[in-house]
Amino acid sequence: MGLLDGLIGGAVGAEMITAVNGLVARHGGLGAMLQQLQSQGLGNAVKSWVGPGENLPVSPAEVHQAFGPEIIGQLAAKLGMTPEQLSTKLSQVLPSMVDRMTPNGVVPPAPVSPQ
Repeated sequence: MGLLDGLIGGAVGAEMITAVNGLVARHGGLGAMLQQLQSQGLGNAVKSWVGPGENLPVSPAEVHQAFGPEIIGQLAAKLGMTPEQLSTKLSQVLPSMVDRMTPNGVVPPAPVSPQ
């Protein structure tokens, strides 16, 4: 059970929970994943997801470019879908999933790994 399982339950498919958990884990936490998106030109969208108000959309192409073809390809293969299908689904669910993961506009800190 990952971070998102309890937050969104059946709101989206288990495959998308797995995909987003994978992206968060690959980046070392939600904050780092959001920084990646911001560094790829999606800063306004990310701010809208974390902050109050309406969540701005992102396109499948923006998602694909932001995470890169290697990461999208690996996750898509793991989930049994094409990179295009994964990018499309991520573009549809990331805004609301990030919104739910950042209640009150606060990004949770990355878990500290034991040394």
